[in-house]
Amino acid sequence: MAEFVQLMEIKTSRIDEVNVLVRKMAEKRGDRFLAGRAVHAADRDRAGYYFAIVEFDSYGEAMRNSNDPATGEFAEQLRALLHEPPRFYNLDVLQEYRK
Repeated sequence: MAEFVQLMEIKTSRIDEVNVLVRKMAEKRGDRFLAGRAVHAADRDRAGYYFAIVEFDSYGEAMRNSNDPATGEFAEQLRALLHEPPRFYNLDVLQEYRK
């Protein structure tokens, strides 16, 4: 079970470029990608809004990921593709349900 989830909300009209950037970052980092799972999703009710839901084993792992220079480089490139700064939600997992 993930112990910590980071939710990132972005607004962009350049989602295809964002997706290419995400793929390049994942390929570049390979085994150094510290998240256990990541989901990228589009908001059905608000065009141009997207979310990244990233699960980590712990808050500490998430902070190691945040402090990694590769993450900083990715964030800088990502900001250039957005209409406004991303919004982050840092969530401690209380319970998890699976099918």
